[in-house]
Amino acid sequence: MLTSNTCTSRRACVENRGDGPKPVKMIDLPETRPGVTMVHLCRIVAILTLFAVFALFLGCTSSADSKQQKAQAAGPRAISVATAPVQRQDVPVYLSGLGAVTAFNTANIKSRVDGQIMKVNVQEGQNVTQGELLIEIDARPYQAQLDQMQAQLFRDQAQLRDAKLNLERYTALIPSGSIAQQQVDTQKALSDQLEGTVRTDQAQIETAKLNIVYCHITAPFNGRVGLRQVDPGNIIHASDTNPMLILTQLQPIAVIFTLPEDVLPNVSKHMKQGTLEVDAFSRDDQTKLATGKLLTIDNQIDPTTGTAKLKAVFSNTNNELWPNQFVNADLLLETRKDSTVIPTAAILRGPQGTFVYAVNPDKTVQDRPVTVSLTQGDTTVITAGLNPGEVVVTDGQDKLQRGSKIEPRAPSPSGVVPAGTVGRQAARTPSAAPGSHTPASGTPAPGTSGS
Repeated sequence: MLTSNTCTSRRACVENRGDGPKPVKMIDLPETRPGVTMVHLCRIVAILTLFAVFALFLGCTSSADSKQQKAQAAGPRAISVATAPVQRQDVPVYLSGLGAVTAFNTANIKSRVDGQIMKVNVQEGQNVTQGELLIEIDARPYQAQLDQMQAQLFRDQAQLRDAKLNLERYTALIPSGSIAQQQVDTQKALSDQLEGTVRTDQAQIETAKLNIVYCHITAPFNGRVGLRQVDPGNIIHASDTNPMLILTQLQPIAVIFTLPEDVLPNVSKHMKQGTLEVDAFSRDDQTKLATGKLLTIDNQIDPTTGTAKLKAVFSNTNNELWPNQFVNADLLLETRKDSTVIPTAAILRGPQGTFVYAVNPDKTVQDRPVTVSLTQGDTTVITAGLNPGEVVVTDGQDKLQRGSKIEPRAPSPSGVVPAGTVGRQAARTPSAAPGSHTPASGTPAPGTSGS
């Protein structure tokens, strides 16, 4: 049987089945009204419109900010660099070489006679003067030999006198023919033999006296006593290989150092004009030990190294230098007066040669070619291209080009050389060749005009 649902109204619905209609649960259904639907659509459209306007506003703002940033990036920006002034001052010219301290005199004190050491009169490390008694050796055996030689001489002298008297007698009898000529000649030969014996005795006496002198060992020169190898009571021999002590002269003392053969003509030229000063520095090349004078140049050049030896003398009053000590020697060749100097770090090399970045009054830079006369460590002497009072860039040049805007920063203490203080420490630092530098893109090379 077919069933059908018949709804007479929106409040009730009756389900028809074969056995008759049954009531069905009533459901309230919303009524569909055209006015309400249009309100909802209008609200949705308004919200979407607001979102679109907001997104458009954000896009415009971002575009404006991006343009502003690009405009700022396109404008000049100051580059932080280190600068230093161009100065006028005296520059000492030094030649540096490696050297070693050498004692003027060194003596290995040995005995020249055999015997027992009776007394050592010096202490280790003691400074002694020339002629001062160092060691005493038992001289009694040699004194006994001296007495024996003197007695023998006295005997031989008596025999010589007797032989001479007999010779005179024999010679007087020759005219009368009372004596043969052969006997006279024999007596003369005997007299000469005894003369030789006396002279031998005299030589032996001198030898015995000399041995006694050798028993008293004295200092051959002023110096300092080293560590001794013997003590009182030891028996020593003239044939011993080890010295009893070593005496070294420390005042004055010498330093032998080397310089390249190419600078020898210049050094020789300045030696003729006056005495040259030499400074000795410690192994680490930081502490000045002493100041002396150049004495001489060796008479030959070492072909294996191409260097020559030079010898300097130091008074060494305070014992700053010791034999065989390694030192760095600085020879003051000359002093260049009123030179135009800048820090070596400011020097650059380009296709047209050496140049620097000079700072303009408006804090812009200009590459300027310069002529380098001398480089001494951290100081470079300029003969053309700069004037005292100008300012050059010493650090940060790799970021610069002609016309770049800069912002000078505080210089480091090591990069500043106060006026008038270019001294040994700055001049003696091993000089490094200025680094090569190519100006930034768009910068004309030094010596050429910009387009």
